[in-house]
Amino acid sequence: MEFDNSPINQCSKKHEKIYQEWFNFADSDGDGRLTGKDATNFLEMSNLPRDHLRQVWAIADSKRQGFLGFKEFITAMQLVSLAQAGHAVTSDSLNAEVDFETLQLPTMEGLDGLLAKKKRVAKWAPDRNGSLVLSSRANWFSSSKSSKKVPSHYVTSIIDGLKKLYVKKLKPLEVAYHFSDFVSPLLANSDFDAKPMVMLLGQYSTGKTTFIKHLLKTSYPGAHIGPEPTTDRFVVVMNGPDERCVPGNTIAVQADMPFSGLTTFGTSFLSKFECSQMPHPLLENVTIVDTPGVLSGEKQRTQRSYDFTGVTSWFAAKCDLILLLFDPHKLDISDEFKRVIASLQGHDDKIRVVLNKADQVDTQQLMRVYGALMWSLGKVLNTPEVTRVYIGSFNDR
Repeated sequence: MEFDNSPINQCSKKHEKIYQEWFNFADSDGDGRLTGKDATNFLEMSNLPRDHLRQVWAIADSKRQGFLGFKEFITAMQLVSLAQAGHAVTSDSLNAEVDFETLQLPTMEGLDGLLAKKKRVAKWAPDRNGSLVLSSRANWFSSSKSSKKVPSHYVTSIIDGLKKLYVKKLKPLEVAYHFSDFVSPLLANSDFDAKPMVMLLGQYSTGKTTFIKHLLKTSYPGAHIGPEPTTDRFVVVMNGPDERCVPGNTIAVQADMPFSGLTTFGTSFLSKFECSQMPHPLLENVTIVDTPGVLSGEKQRTQRSYDFTGVTSWFAAKCDLILLLFDPHKLDISDEFKRVIASLQGHDDKIRVVLNKADQVDTQQLMRVYGALMWSLGKVLNTPEVTRVYIGSFNDR
């Protein structure tokens, strides 16, 4: 017995209406998509184990969009219902001999109370004197004249509103005056949807990868830490439904990723570019960019196969924060490092200087190291103000 692979077509009208109410409640920003924290908070009401919920997400988001639309949400709810009934959560579950028309709604602990509370809050609103009165919005929806549906393009999120403003107002001007030729490329939808990015720069073995591991409290897929140059590529560490490494030539052509501009650096660079995905609460709000160590000494004479400085400049324009990492034993600023810092011009407000591995020297040596670093930076960073240096040791020992 075969079933259509679209559960919304197998769902009864009564259940579809209830699922719609649940979806609207879970979609806190009203953009028609469940992402990150909203989906996690809602699915946890089922009281299923975390690994079960991770599998539910992976199956429902089969297109790897990183969010659930209404159809995918119904798929997730049906999987939750099956799991609560004792069935195994697998990709074959939706094709099993189950009557989805009569499948019971999943049990979501506390959801009925939250929905009732939301309805009460929406119905009553304070007037100018602070007294609760029946809101005109509630009257509007309950009146007979409101049978006409509100067009979906009026109910949107801030991000979708910004997208529309950009496409209608700014993009035509940018195209007309060739803004992308001398400032920054045209924006795509993925640029608006992208999370804030933090880029780590520094010579090899200054603790960039260890810094990321310290933030995540775990290692990310593909990470390797050692005294020798270990990170030989640009690695974007971001949130995903499961742990995996995606090659650069794949991630650069995905429409929902903000890395399409990197294709201009050619296949030589894309072979040195990688996306590391893993489910993590920190990565739901920020994306981290790990970079290869900047070359120094004789090694600088070996030419890279791609424009390292150009790639760094591209990421600098996209990133919201740039961390320059030093350690007490690598204070010299090589020629390549000077070119990299020069490529960051115009993004001075994003730069933070971090002196890492401070626990490897005593207090007196640390003061000397601090002074020497300030002197080296003063000759490279063209700012009249003294650069602030943050001191720390980011390891788990």
